Amino acid sequence: MAESASTPTRAVWALLALTGLVAVVVVARFVVGGVEALSDGAIRSIRLTRIMSGAVVGASLAVGGVFLQVLVRNPLASPDLLGLASGAGLAVTASIYAGAAGLGAGGLWAAGFCTGAAALGASAALALTYSLARRRGMLDPVLLVLTGVAVGMICAAGTMLLRQLMPIQLAAAAERALLGSLREDVSAMELGIAAVIVACGAAIGCLRGDTLDAVTLSEDEAASVGVNVAVVQRALFIGAGLLTAGAVVLAGPIAFVGLMCPHAARALVGPHHRWVTPASALLGAAIIVGADAFVRAINLPSGRLPIGVLTAVAGAPVFIYLLRRQAHGAIDRE
Repeated sequence: MAESASTPTRAVWALLALTGLVAVVVVARFVVGGVEALSDGAIRSIRLTRIMSGAVVGASLAVGGVFLQVLVRNPLASPDLLGLASGAGLAVTASIYAGAAGLGAGGLWAAGFCTGAAALGASAALALTYSLARRRGMLDPVLLVLTGVAVGMICAAGTMLLRQLMPIQLAAAAERALLGSLREDVSAMELGIAAVIVACGAAIGCLRGDTLDAVTLSEDEAASVGVNVAVVQRALFIGAGLLTAGAVVLAGPIAFVGLMCPHAARALVGPHHRWVTPASALLGAAIIVGADAFVRAINLPSGRLPIGVLTAVAGAPVFIYLLRRQAHGAIDRE
């Protein structure tokens, strides 16, 4: 009883601390580049847009990682490792390419179809990964990750091929589908759509946390407490696709945020998803906004370092550790 009573208190304090962390990185992102420049309204607007984009991208990837880990019951699941990010990037690039042919330069991008295309691409990649990773009707955790990596590589290769076929004037737009970097020209509509998606996803995770907890159990156990597993899995499938799509449209594929944040959140607030979801969202927002401040503070001759480079450097060791731990656990069970 004491443990159950202390869990919400611990989670609340952790969420307050994470909120403070987000506030700190937001201030850091505003300040980096010079405080005196903030007197210029245009510069303030640019920095505010990047902060909002970074927060939405980080939260989207983190909540998407939570949904995927519940959906496939695998702690190694994330939008990038299961091929969703690359699938969304391929769909965005294909929409830009089709727009150049049918609607003029950047036609489909300007018309706002990229979010829908990215959602379809992410969902198709997840469906392909999920179907190929099943063996004898069961989902193999290690095979799932390997299949996701393979699907992601295929989608990335398709993206590069389409980029080479594009007119030069569209190369910059297509580059976003290859590099994890916040866009400078994000529109209010794109940012608003992505923000609504992540707000809805986080709200669902908080309000239906008990349902997500049940789905992580076996299907029989979940059904015994009144959970319609098939309906919840379909909702998680759609939600993960939409969240990944919003993040990719704003910043391209950024690796390992969806993997790291849910694990860190569980260490801070415990295993219950009503707390894990908002904690993951706050962590994701802090990571991307903080990474954007960091790369802005570094002056490189070739230009600004992509955020995806930082997240890959930080996330790859975490992934290797989790993969080895799961592999050792499987050996011990045998």
